[in-house]
Amino acid sequence: MFFEYVISLLNHLFVTYAVGITGIYFILAVISLFEILSYRDTKKYTNYKELLSSPFAPTISLIAPAYNEGLSIVENIRSLLSIQYNAYEVIIVNDGSSDDSIEKMKANFSLEKVPFFVEEKIKTQKIKAIYKSTNKALHRLLVIDKENGGKADALNAGLNVSNKELVTCIDVDCIIEPEALLKLVKPFVSDDKSEVIACGGVIRVANDCVIQDGRLLGVRFPKSSLARFQVLEYLRAFLLGRMAWAKLNGLILISGALGMFDRKIAVAAGGYNTNTVGEDMELIVRMRAYMAERNKNYKVAYIPDPLCWTEVPETHQVLGNQRNRWTRGTIEVLKLHKGLFFNLKYGVMGLLSYPFWFFFEWLAPIIETLGLVYFFILIALGHVFWLKAIALILVAYTLSVLLSISALLAEELSFAKYVKKSDINSMFLAAILEPILYHPKVVYWALKGNYDLLMGKKSWGKMVRTGFKKAQA
Repeated sequence: MFFEYVISLLNHLFVTYAVGITGIYFILAVISLFEILSYRDTKKYTNYKELLSSPFAPTISLIAPAYNEGLSIVENIRSLLSIQYNAYEVIIVNDGSSDDSIEKMKANFSLEKVPFFVEEKIKTQKIKAIYKSTNKALHRLLVIDKENGGKADALNAGLNVSNKELVTCIDVDCIIEPEALLKLVKPFVSDDKSEVIACGGVIRVANDCVIQDGRLLGVRFPKSSLARFQVLEYLRAFLLGRMAWAKLNGLILISGALGMFDRKIAVAAGGYNTNTVGEDMELIVRMRAYMAERNKNYKVAYIPDPLCWTEVPETHQVLGNQRNRWTRGTIEVLKLHKGLFFNLKYGVMGLLSYPFWFFFEWLAPIIETLGLVYFFILIALGHVFWLKAIALILVAYTLSVLLSISALLAEELSFAKYVKKSDINSMFLAAILEPILYHPKVVYWALKGNYDLLMGKKSWGKMVRTGFKKAQA
């Protein structure tokens, strides 16, 4: 009798968790779809040229840390220098690269050393030199050459050097849309109800897209199956997740690939934390906590436009390292800020955002694995009602596919970057196959991330890039 009661209780717990996580994801998806459509309609009447020509537009420093990015550094910098915005500068932080990154920058952008003094508002590794271009057409470009300290340390060096009102932090391997700054800055100047402290934008997969001189010329669905599955992940995360959290004013993660921040608040909050591999998420949480503790009316905004294109891993080893790092970063941030848990003082972040990340981002792969182990135990004990079990598996699979299709629908209703019929068909096929072929790997990498954190692993893991596809002559 007791054994049957335990089985019944565990069954209800696992089913309740599954229903809860599925329900929440679909609620977020519905909120996001309405917000995307609203943004699309509003965008028709937005004149970004007014910002482009306005003398009152905020000044911006675009900070891009670079470590061994010689394969694509020149194209990336050209992309950053082609952005449509008047009052901005590009700060490339060479974080002790051991490849030919600095030599390529010197040769292609006519760099020379300049005298410098940097007020170290945030402590960083030593800055060895600062370079500016002798070409007046490249007056926006500033290159910092420093000792290696990791991505967070490089970003902090950029914050120390910058004296602009806003900073945009971007991964140097990304291709940024020409209007990205105009769109990211808009919430800072148009929101008269709240103080906008940060704004994020959509990141898209650039693998197999056509790039020339740092500009995106053609969008193509990747050939690599791993990259294809990541396209779906990015669409779900950026279009169906973060859009909804921004609407609820509970967004606590802006991708390190592209984000804009109020520089003074970022510095006042302490800059990037060099002791975590989740520095992008940790900074947003700390900036939000900084504002909440001072009873400030603030907001973290989000733009659903595809503003940035990045190369994603195409090998299991590199992708596994990345997901391992993401898992460790999430856990580290949650542990550092455990005081937020259901804390009314921090508003939506404490009552909704933190619990969501705790229960449905961190614990989800662990609970899913425990559920699978529990299922095999029931099989061994002969306590499986196969008809119900198969029905539940089919429902879970169907809901997973529907969520991915919802993300594809959001893409087609809003920005429709994939225009070829073959690409759309391939995306639907990837949505059907992902729960079977890809999701188990993601769960494994997350579990390994938990284990590695327990074992004290701190490293980022090696990221090997293949470079962007060039335009054909």
